[in-house]
Amino acid sequence: MGKVKKYIQAICEILEMLAAGLVLLGIVLSMIGILKNLPAFRALLMDVTAFRHYLEGIFLIVIGIEFLEMLCRPNSDNILEVLIFLVARHMIVGETTPYMDFVSVISVGLLCFLRRYLHVSRIKEKEREAQLKTQDPSLDEV
Repeated sequence: MGKVKKYIQAICEILEMLAAGLVLLGIVLSMIGILKNLPAFRALLMDVTAFRHYLEGIFLIVIGIEFLEMLCRPNSDNILEVLIFLVARHMIVGETTPYMDFVSVISVGLLCFLRRYLHVSRIKEKEREAQLKTQDPSLDEV
C-alpha cells in the first residue's frame, strides 16, 4: 500500500510541475503580447479607459506569477498572497460601488492579518522545536 501511495504522490508532483510550466508559458506569452503592443502605450496618454485595460492585463500577469509560485511552493503565505492580489485587482480594475470597495478593503485587511498571524505562529513553533532539541538531544535523530 505504501508503494502505491508514493507512486500516486510522484504522479501528482509531475502533474503540478506540468501545470506550473503551462502557467509560466502563459505568463511569458502575455508579457510579450503586452510589450509588443506599442500603439497601446500611445493610447495610454490619451485615454484613461485604455490605462484601465492595460492595468487589468498587468494585474493578470502578476496574479499568474503568484499562482505559479503557489503551484511550485504551496504554503499558506503564497495562497494568501494570491487571494490578496485577486481582491486588490477586483477593487482597482473592476467597476465597483463604494460598498464593494469597503468590503474589499476589509477583506485585504483580514487576509493580511491572517497572513501575519500564521507567520508569527510558525516562527513560535520553530523556536519551540529548537528549544526542545536543545533540552533533549535525542530528538535530532528523529
